[in-house]
Amino acid sequence: MKRLIKSGLMFGNLVHIDSPALVDRYNRALHHLTGKRTELTDFHVDISGYSPEVGDALQDDLYLNHQGVNRQFILLSMEQRTAPLLNTKFSTSRDILKRFFAENEAQLFALTARDAVAGELVNSVYDVSTPARLFDIRRITIEADTTGGTVANAEKLGQMVDRFRTEPDGWFDDVLIADMIGLAGKTGDVLRNPVRLKEMSFDQRNFWTAHFGGLYLFQDVPHPAVIAPGGAKGLGDLPLPFAFDASQPNQIARFFELNGLTETIVEARGVDAAAILRQKMDFILVDAVAGTHEGLSGASRADMRRLARIYWDQLPPEFHALSSLVNWAENGGAWPRITSDHPAYFYTLRAADTPDAALVNMLLAELAPKDIRQLFICHKELFYRTYAGWPEAKKAYVVDFLKAEYQVDKAGARRALFGHEPEMAEPEVPRAPRKVVPDMIARVGPWGAVKGRGR
Repeated sequence: MKRLIKSGLMFGNLVHIDSPALVDRYNRALHHLTGKRTELTDFHVDISGYSPEVGDALQDDLYLNHQGVNRQFILLSMEQRTAPLLNTKFSTSRDILKRFFAENEAQLFALTARDAVAGELVNSVYDVSTPARLFDIRRITIEADTTGGTVANAEKLGQMVDRFRTEPDGWFDDVLIADMIGLAGKTGDVLRNPVRLKEMSFDQRNFWTAHFGGLYLFQDVPHPAVIAPGGAKGLGDLPLPFAFDASQPNQIARFFELNGLTETIVEARGVDAAAILRQKMDFILVDAVAGTHEGLSGASRADMRRLARIYWDQLPPEFHALSSLVNWAENGGAWPRITSDHPAYFYTLRAADTPDAALVNMLLAELAPKDIRQLFICHKELFYRTYAGWPEAKKAYVVDFLKAEYQVDKAGARRALFGHEPEMAEPEVPRAPRKVVPDMIARVGPWGAVKGRGR
């Protein structure tokens, strides 16, 4: 992992906390939330204020995320808004924190100039002892204030000011006036500079969770299902009728199709499909030859072609299928039939332009794990776990590639791979959704007569 850290591919973009004032604020907030303190004089924090160094010192990587639910956060600086989220347990958490930053930018800037802001992503579930409990997580609400209670005091002061103005004897209420003066010393002038954080809640219906080996819950789609790539057996009774794992590619493909969640790369608008597929072939090739004596560091396009020729008979079916698809796209070759049970099938897809595109791309990265670029971009938790088991040659190649081809233009790479161009046609008047489920599907289920969950 040291190679990843030195290259900025792991723990990159964290915020360094090294001033005594900020360390003191962090400790006050940490004690306020958890009853703990750190003796460290400098450390790094992510968007939520979690620090790997503090977690190591406390011997508790979940010190801000007890039981992996209701994640707490400590905000010391607006710099945190661009930091990653470490030890992610739910795919929605970072986006929720980013929106909290964006919607309260001015207020948070003013509050963090004087104190730390501490809070929690609150839901009604305090443990996820069974997979079924995940379905009780329906809405996330953000609760936040400074450790000194500035926001609560400002709200209280505002109510006092209203009383002072509206009650007939307000001008003569010495106790009220004294209380107002005392609170004003803590909050400042709340009339000219109101201190109020927006009340924010977020529906959480479609999401990934790290619990139970990694589950994708799709509840807010026409045909709901749970996707458990690592295995659907043992999940117990779930509120949804279908749960599929990686051994059921046909059902997963049908799930994507029925819900309109994916599109083929060759049909996607505004992308160089052949270039994307060729790069995927390179990743598959590297995976196949990394355990040989071949050197991969600094390999050029010509080197990759040479390796493909030498090891052609040993390359996996994914490589050959994508090669045929590239030949069709570039040279007008025969159209290759790549069905959903073919190992290359999920390598040919990307998320369609839907609100769940990021979640779908994350799932596709897990279903096509040899595409190391998509795995790194869309599912870092899985990338770091699998990286540890790769041969040294593959580790070196992947790090060099990500540094040279992704780090230099992250936004551009994401647009080229996953972005969607706006439609050229005029928007249509919204209509009621069409019923697309045939009668047979309505009788036996959208994925056919699947008997039993996870089989």
